[in-house]
Amino acid sequence: MTLQEAMSARHKVSKYKDTPLPADVVQKLNDRIEAQNQEYGLNIQLVTEHKDAMPGVIAALMSKGVKNYIILAGPDTPDVDEKLGYSSADLMLYAQTLGLNSWWIGGMYSRKNAKKNSNAGDNAKIIGIVVVGYGQDQGVPHKSKAASDVSSYEGTAPEWFKAGVSAVLLAPTAMNKQAFTIKGKGNQVSMTCDNGSYSGADLGIGKYHFELGAGKDNFEWA
Repeated sequence: MTLQEAMSARHKVSKYKDTPLPADVVQKLNDRIEAQNQEYGLNIQLVTEHKDAMPGVIAALMSKGVKNYIILAGPDTPDVDEKLGYSSADLMLYAQTLGLNSWWIGGMYSRKNAKKNSNAGDNAKIIGIVVVGYGQDQGVPHKSKAASDVSSYEGTAPEWFKAGVSAVLLAPTAMNKQAFTIKGKGNQVSMTCDNGSYSGADLGIGKYHFELGAGKDNFEWA
């Protein structure tokens, strides 16, 4: 499975089988995480075999079997949310290519336990977690806006622009708001996201998906 194929295959999964991640899968995830940390100066970390990701009531009502998760942490800089969102999008799709399922959580995870299990230090910012594991099912597609609701192009939109917008609409966003505004002119593309405290993370996720769908060589960020 390619990353492009993983975009269509990946859906939110909140209930997981009690199946440990094989050692080779853990190593592959850690290698991918380390590459993201090195490139963007982050402190993302995989935690395995810990059942403390979710508060008790949330775990009982909304999830099951969650015991592996990626802590999205980095230095508290103005652009860290976008960097973490961008990197998390890559990690979710990569996990999908390994036969895993995932769930991006920004509000309902245990901040206390994430901080306790993170090696990023006291001054790091944690914006959420990504649960990974073998899902009890493959999830279902989320409700999506139309391309015209989130995008516009000056003139006739090229196929790469349309493909990029379609890819963005496959991306997970906080509360599924898809609060994107994507504009294109020639080979220039701009993207903004207005989703409150999640705007930075959602923008990073959206940009990663647009690049994967459109192809980086076909455009430049304005």
